Amino acid sequence: MRLHFLASQTRHVEQFTVVVRNVPHVSGHSISDTVNHFFQTNHPNHYNGQQAVYNANKYSKLVRKRARLQNWLDYNQLKFERHPYKRPITKTGFLGLWGTRVDSVEYYKQQMKELDRRIALERQRILKDPKSIMPVAFVSFNSRWGAAVCAQTQQSRNPTLWLTNWAPEPRDVYWRNLAIPFVSLSIRKLIVSLTVFALVFFYMIPIAFVQSLANLEGLEKVAPFLRPVIELKFIKSFLQGFLPGLALKIFLYILPTVMMILSKIEGHIALSTLERRASAKYYYFMLVNVFLGSIVAGTAFEQLDSFLHQSPTQIPRTIGVSIPMKATFFITYIMVDGWAGIASEILRLKPLVIFHLKNLFLVKTERDREQAMNPGSVDFPETLPSLQLYFLLGIVYSVVTPILLPFILVFFAFAFFIYRHQVINVYNQQYESCAAFWPHVHSRIIASLLISQLLLLGLLSTKKAANSTPLLVALPILTLTFHKYCKNRFEPAFRKYPLELRIPREAMAKDTMERTTEPDLNIKAYLADAYLHPIFQSFEEEELVEVRVDKSQTHIPGSSDSEVSSPSPSHYAYHYEVQPPPHYVHHYHEAEP
Repeated sequence: MRLHFLASQTRHVEQFTVVVRNVPHVSGHSISDTVNHFFQTNHPNHYNGQQAVYNANKYSKLVRKRARLQNWLDYNQLKFERHPYKRPITKTGFLGLWGTRVDSVEYYKQQMKELDRRIALERQRILKDPKSIMPVAFVSFNSRWGAAVCAQTQQSRNPTLWLTNWAPEPRDVYWRNLAIPFVSLSIRKLIVSLTVFALVFFYMIPIAFVQSLANLEGLEKVAPFLRPVIELKFIKSFLQGFLPGLALKIFLYILPTVMMILSKIEGHIALSTLERRASAKYYYFMLVNVFLGSIVAGTAFEQLDSFLHQSPTQIPRTIGVSIPMKATFFITYIMVDGWAGIASEILRLKPLVIFHLKNLFLVKTERDREQAMNPGSVDFPETLPSLQLYFLLGIVYSVVTPILLPFILVFFAFAFFIYRHQVINVYNQQYESCAAFWPHVHSRIIASLLISQLLLLGLLSTKKAANSTPLLVALPILTLTFHKYCKNRFEPAFRKYPLELRIPREAMAKDTMERTTEPDLNIKAYLADAYLHPIFQSFEEEELVEVRVDKSQTHIPGSSDSEVSSPSPSHYAYHYEVQPPPHYVHHYHEAEP
């Protein structure tokens, strides 16, 4: 289905564009010169042009500040229109709490005039400073075939230079991470991996404490002075029934945001990739803490000590014995978290509360109101791991405690219809990833099957059916075999774009049809502004021309073209920024005819 979708797609800019990272610095040449000559030499028949990326950290801050000032100006002008006999007054101090009292309209007009001057100076500085160009560029080709060959081949003998990959579609680009060097990426991923491991492990401490509340006998031993309160019927029902699930949901509420921040630190350049990585981290967390942490009693350190001092073959048995005893908790969890979550999704209670809070404290103009009413897109980092956890619960308890299955089936039935309705009628799609999430979903489905089979082996080994346990060893073996087959057969379609889709039968046929139906089509003009940074969309056409043209780009006499275009790493002096700038300005440079 993915290949069919790719083959049936209409023309999109990302089909012709490759993102190039870790462009080496050549003495006497700008990054734009280096990229241009390299691709003219190594891809002469298909190279179309390149769009450079500039460091515009300060510029972006000024643009955001200007937008805030414009908002305040609009608000005060509307206020004056409603009450023309009373000029709006503001104070020049911090947050308008103190300072000199001045006319609000004139004050914000003067502030914006000064800010416009600073923005113009900063833009000119960026365009004229060669050091502001980052070692990354969006390179476009005149055919899908040329882009496919470039994106899927190694460009240099040094595998850390000229790193090429398919460019995300323009609305999927996460601009902050474009210029992170290769070495920095590796270090960042290592630090984030250690952080996620520590977060997954130590977060079990408060969760294990919450789970212990369901055991009132243990709570009375720890805090005997609470016994009169605990014995009250209402308090006892609340502690055993709803508090564990409710407290667990509160603990998990802030985690998707934390996981997304960690994924951004890793350096991925596409929003879809960021959400997939954040989704994976959140799923691992829920697997260890919600599933295993709820099944195995005790604190995190006690669990770790227990697992370290017993044979690995005893771990499935230990967990398998605990599974049936936690069925009641997971039924409650499904109702409190799953059913209530689906109900709140269709009612959109959370966005409704957030909108009214924004409307009360932040909304000043109609522009603010429109932004506050934006429904956004599906929250993949939180939604996908939750669905996969419920699938795991259904698979594990389908044999052990089948009474849990009706609750799971009701949840998935409601989830199917509600999320289908929300995706079609409510959410605004932020990007199109062409089913890039599916390999991760498939892997976790297989993992859920393996976990359920191993835990079933551990449970049966403690029962009278222990003699039949060896026969069940074939189940995980068959599951792994099926997973390997699917990985080899279908996963390459998600990792690479088959050239079969880019050559005469499909891609060239598309190009021929486009040239026939659109004889005046100009690919260079079509791709020119595709990856222009969003902060420039509000400027006038003459200002956009300045952004597209690299005034500092000059060919330095005395430097041979072979020095620039050769992929050999020995010809380059390397220079990279230590930290990636959060925002970039772009210019577009066409290939010479």
